[in-house]
Amino acid sequence: MGDKINENGMRIPNHIAIIMDGNGRWAKKRFMPRNFGHVQGGKTVEKICEAADKMGVEYLTVYAFSTENWSRPEEEVNAIMKLLKNYLKDCIKTSNKNNMRVRVLGDISIFNDDMKKSIKELEETSTKNTGLNFQVALNYGGRDEMIRAIKNVAVDYKENKFDVSQINEDMFSDYLDTKGIPEPDLLIRTSGEQRLSNFLLWQLAYTEFYFTDVLWPDFDKKELLKAVEYYNNRDRRFGAV
Repeated sequence: MGDKINENGMRIPNHIAIIMDGNGRWAKKRFMPRNFGHVQGGKTVEKICEAADKMGVEYLTVYAFSTENWSRPEEEVNAIMKLLKNYLKDCIKTSNKNNMRVRVLGDISIFNDDMKKSIKELEETSTKNTGLNFQVALNYGGRDEMIRAIKNVAVDYKENKFDVSQINEDMFSDYLDTKGIPEPDLLIRTSGEQRLSNFLLWQLAYTEFYFTDVLWPDFDKKELLKAVEYYNNRDRRFGAV
C-alpha cells in the first residue's frame, strides 16, 4: 500500500513504528521516580495514536517492553507490568470507542494468566474495528521473533506442509508476529539514542529512520509532524544502494 497524500500535498506514511525511549530520564529531570515517567509515557501513547489516526496513518507499532527489559531492577519491572496490565484493560474500552484494532507482538507465553487473558480479550474485541491498526510489542525482540518463526517453519516442514523450494521472503514473513501487517515506512526513536535495540529487525529493511532528542513523554503531535516532514524529504528508492 502506498503513501496517502493529504490536503496539503504531504505524503503520510502508511505504517509508523516507534521506539519510545526516555521515560526514565524524563522523570529523573523532574526528581521523580522512573515509574512516574512510564505513567506519563503511557499517556503519550494515547495522544500519538489519536494524532496518527487523524493524520491518516493506517498502522502504528510501538515498542512497549522488550525481551531485554526483564534485566531492569525488579521493582521497575513489576511497576511496568502493573502499568501494562491496567493499560491493556483500559485499551479495550478506548479501542472500541476510537474504532482502533489492537494486536500484540512478541512472546506472551511468559506472562501470567491474567495478562494473557487481557491480551486475548483486547485483540478479539477490537478485531472488527476499521480505524487505526495499533500494534503493541510486549516481551518482544527481533531475534527472538525470528528464532520462534524458524522453529515453526521447521515443525511445518517436518510435517510435510511444504517443500524447501517454496521457502522465500513472503513465506517466512507469514511466520513472524507481524503476519498480514505491512512493513514500516518510518521508524521514530526518541531521546537521542540511534540504534534499533532488537526491534523489528526483519521488517525495517527498507524503512526510513528518524531520531529525535525529545524524550518520549514530551513527544506530541507537533513532533510527530516533524518526523513525517522529514520522511517527505527522503527519496524513497526501494532496493537502491
